[in-house]
Amino acid sequence: MRIRAALPALAGAVALTGTFLLSTPAQAAGGVTIHHVWFDSPGSDNRSNASLNGEWVQIKNTGSTSVSLKGWILKDVSNHRYTFPSVSIGAGRTMKVHTGSGTDTTADKFQHRRAYVWNNTSDTATLTKAGGSKVDSCSWTTRDPSDKYC
Repeated sequence: MRIRAALPALAGAVALTGTFLLSTPAQAAGGVTIHHVWFDSPGSDNRSNASLNGEWVQIKNTGSTSVSLKGWILKDVSNHRYTFPSVSIGAGRTMKVHTGSGTDTTADKFQHRRAYVWNNTSDTATLTKAGGSKVDSCSWTTRDPSDKYC
C-alpha cells in the first residue's frame, strides 16, 4: 500500500527534475567510513609503545546521528582483529584505533598489541558490523608513502 502511494510522488519528482537518483538509506543519511590510515609509524620500527601507537586507523561518522560500534570489527588481511567495546561515534566525529596500549577516550581506542598490525608494503583495513556485514575498507600499496586517506 505504501509503495503505491509513493509511486506518484516519485514520478512527479522525475518529471520535475528530469532525473531521479536512488540511494541506499546509508548513503542518504551518511555513515561510518574508514577515513585515514597511518600504516607506517614515524621513526624506526622498534616496537616501542610510542611507535606502535604511531600506527592507527581513523574512522569517521559522516552521518547526522551517533552510531553504536559495539561488536564491530576492524581487521587486516591477515585477520588481526580489533572488536569495538560498547562505544558510539558521534555525528560528524572521528575516532582513531591505535595498535599499541593507552587509555581509551571518545576519540582514541587502543588495541593493546605488542606487534605491528598494518603492513607497510600493502594491506587492507576492513570494518564490519557485529553481524559480519562489510561497512567499509581501505587498501594501500608501496605507492602510498606512509599513510592513506580513503
